[in-house]
Amino acid sequence: QVSLVESGGDLVQAGGSLRLSCVASGSIYRLGDMGWYRQAPGNQRELVALMTNRGTTKYGDSVKDRFTISRDNAKNAVYLQMNNLKSEDTANYLCNAWETFSPRPYWGQGTQVTVSS
Repeated sequence: QVSLVESGGDLVQAGGSLRLSCVASGSIYRLGDMGWYRQAPGNQRELVALMTNRGTTKYGDSVKDRFTISRDNAKNAVYLQMNNLKSEDTANYLCNAWETFSPRPYWGQGTQVTVSS
């Protein structure tokens, strides 16, 4: 079993920045893809960004050029630097990770990001 704990969510004004962190712990042999998704009330969960364990990245169209994902494999951690935040970025941000011997991804509980206009 793997546990994911997110942190860094906050209330911020439009145009501001936040950095989210997610640390994985538990029975970890090796983590595969790690990423961030978000879900706002009434909306479907959507991909924000993900990074493979080799460093390949993928971003959602709405966050390209504003958000940057990074990871520290030694710490089993993934980060999301969010710049130029917009009100439409308001959502619960959830960390997601695949582990080598798990048939399904693990999810964190999420950290709330609220952007005021």
